[in-house]
Amino acid sequence: MSPVVKRKGEKFTLPSKYLLLILTLICILLMLLSFGTNVFEKPLNTSVGYVVVPFQEGISKAGEWLANRTEELREIRELLQENAALKEQVASLTEENTLLQQDKYELNELRGLLQLDEQYGAYDKVGARIISRDSGNWYSSFVIDKGEEDGLTEDMNVIAGGGLVGRITATGPNWARVTSIISDNSNISAMTLVSGDNLIVSGDLKMMSEGVITFSKLVDSGNVVVEGDKIVTSRISDKYLPNILIGYVHTINWDNNNLTKSGYITPAVDFEHLSEVLVITTMKQVVEDADE
Repeated sequence: MSPVVKRKGEKFTLPSKYLLLILTLICILLMLLSFGTNVFEKPLNTSVGYVVVPFQEGISKAGEWLANRTEELREIRELLQENAALKEQVASLTEENTLLQQDKYELNELRGLLQLDEQYGAYDKVGARIISRDSGNWYSSFVIDKGEEDGLTEDMNVIAGGGLVGRITATGPNWARVTSIISDNSNISAMTLVSGDNLIVSGDLKMMSEGVITFSKLVDSGNVVVEGDKIVTSRISDKYLPNILIGYVHTINWDNNNLTKSGYITPAVDFEHLSEVLVITTMKQVVEDADE
């Protein structure tokens, strides 16, 4: 009986050797059709067009995106490095510029002191740097870095910025305290340069907020003194050398007695910005009483 014959009541079965033979023949037939004809070319191309090409395009776009991101990351890394280098350069230039500005400021200060030294060339002087000051906006009292070891003593006059700063009121081995003319307890015998009339210049820290200090007891019967006139130290002052510029007349008012005048003076020195001063070591010669 043939092995492929189906008996009654049994399922149809095909021996494996026949199934293998049939599949082999089908494969051979398909191979012959593929090599000899183009019957499968169009369907395969269509399948490739719908499946493989989009996949390749996706891979290509993903690769392009990754390449762009890699390039962007490289550029960002380079920009960060360049930015850090520029920040360091800016910090260095800022520090250099600050030092140059400080040197320029100190140079201008020294030039001003040199001119002041030439202006008062008849007096011996010692340069000094301010190392501390009292609290507040003004240099009403401050300490300099020169003292007794440098030949400084009390009542020596101190100048800067074109005019009178004050006088030394205390000394130590290598320091000295200066009380300036704007201090509330400062009173100076002064005179007008235009007429030689005497007056008293008094410190006034409250009025310094408006940039002025006060004067009083000016006898100006001829009305010669006007705003802008120079006020200098008087020859009769017991603490200050004569003819040192104090400031300029700012305001003049008649007193109630109609005999004297008072008002305000704009100091010649900028008491808000001081760093270097000159100490006049020449002392004021005061004539002592004959009994002494």
